[in-house]
Amino acid sequence: MRVGRFVGLWCAAWLVVAAAGAQERGGEPFDRNVLLERAAEIAKKPYQDPIRRNAPELKLSYDQYRSIRFRNDAAIWNNENRTFTVDLFYPGFIFNVPVNINLVVAKMARRVRFSNDLFESDANALVAGPDSAYSGFRVRAPLNRPDFMDEFLVFQGASYFRAVARGQLYGLSARGLAVRTARAEGEEFPAWTDFWIERPPEKADRITIHAILQSRSVVGAYTFVARPGNETVIDVDATLFARSDLTYFGIAPLTSMFLFDSSNRARFDDYRNAVHDSDGLQVLNGNGERIWRPLANPAALQISAFIDENPKGFGLLQRKRNFEDFQDAEALYNRRPSLWVEPKGQWGRGHVELVEIPSDREIHDNIVAYWQPEAPIKAGQKASFAYRLRFTAEPLDASLARVVATRSGAALQNQDQRSFVIDYRGRGPIPQDLKPEVWSSGGAVLNARGHVLPGTDIYRASFELDPGREDTVELRLVLTSNGKPWGETWLYRWSQ
Repeated sequence: MRVGRFVGLWCAAWLVVAAAGAQERGGEPFDRNVLLERAAEIAKKPYQDPIRRNAPELKLSYDQYRSIRFRNDAAIWNNENRTFTVDLFYPGFIFNVPVNINLVVAKMARRVRFSNDLFESDANALVAGPDSAYSGFRVRAPLNRPDFMDEFLVFQGASYFRAVARGQLYGLSARGLAVRTARAEGEEFPAWTDFWIERPPEKADRITIHAILQSRSVVGAYTFVARPGNETVIDVDATLFARSDLTYFGIAPLTSMFLFDSSNRARFDDYRNAVHDSDGLQVLNGNGERIWRPLANPAALQISAFIDENPKGFGLLQRKRNFEDFQDAEALYNRRPSLWVEPKGQWGRGHVELVEIPSDREIHDNIVAYWQPEAPIKAGQKASFAYRLRFTAEPLDASLARVVATRSGAALQNQDQRSFVIDYRGRGPIPQDLKPEVWSSGGAVLNARGHVLPGTDIYRASFELDPGREDTVELRLVLTSNGKPWGETWLYRWSQ
């Protein structure tokens, strides 16, 4: 064997040992009960801010941080016959919360020590000291083809995590918890501080990850069971321990970006037809009504509440799936995932809250949606929530026609009025007796009508709105056939 090849193989083997075996000696028993006990104990103690604000190793520029790569041959379980591997993320740039990574084997947990040797950089950016911690991790699996380990799940930054299904690109994000989002007193951002990653059995189709989330107001114990595929499914069990009264908090928060589409195209001088990671909020409420609320990029902050009891699901969806819908060959927004939340058990009374923040650039996430329980969690109390996250293309069945486009503009006959055009597509023949029923919270709805677009399977409903002196008008459209809904309920907030 040539000496160079021998040295290369020895280094690769050593890096694998450094990643998967260089943990603290010994170990400690671990399971979900241990996780809950640890979170409860942390919640009883005074809050300690985990952010390392002045650590010299964190003062990396964007370009420096981008130059850092985790070594492929150092991936955890890289040399084992398993369907999952794990890469670790370097600290620095904006990722200034130290994250402890632990591996769990046979219910025994061992911490993965930090090492610069697991990374490489072309910009001499590996400056973290030996007592540093990682900033997160990503999980790989043979998602798109059997001979390649694709990244499909990432945990990094505050309580954020993202996932993709087969053929998709990263888009919107999930979060562990939202606290005081868009409130005058300011939002609180809980952060992941500890993870325990269970080594999956050989040929496993899912991986289990446990986490501790911390902030000044709350400590959370989370368990994620992730299964990648045509639809990547993550089952979540979350128990929250309140340090102080939790009044404004969001369960299963989703964060996305909406800049423009055909509903507000005139505001943007852009060659593309649309720019967004998601184009609508879907709600399946406790009564079985399916609601579609097109997203907006408003001139001023908007908060909408969809009051409900025991919701069946909600999510931020990306319905446009053709390249022609966007004409963006780099971002490929048509390949961004939809994310659907399915509660497990009874969540009680509350509301789905949608926050829409004004934005003039696509780099900003300006859309947030979550479930806000009606009952607060008092200081010293705990509450548990279980739900399923589905990273997918279109999560609902086709029993009702879907809204496929929303357009708005000045009315042709009266510039003080607004024209609205809503296109629906369903399965099977379009009923002859369809009737658009439109309601508004103010102003006047005029000339509601509908027809099938010639040569298509699209039913187009349209009407004019005379807002009068109203600055904001809530709109609702339902298509009925034989006295029953034929399509999902369309909701819209028009504002000056």
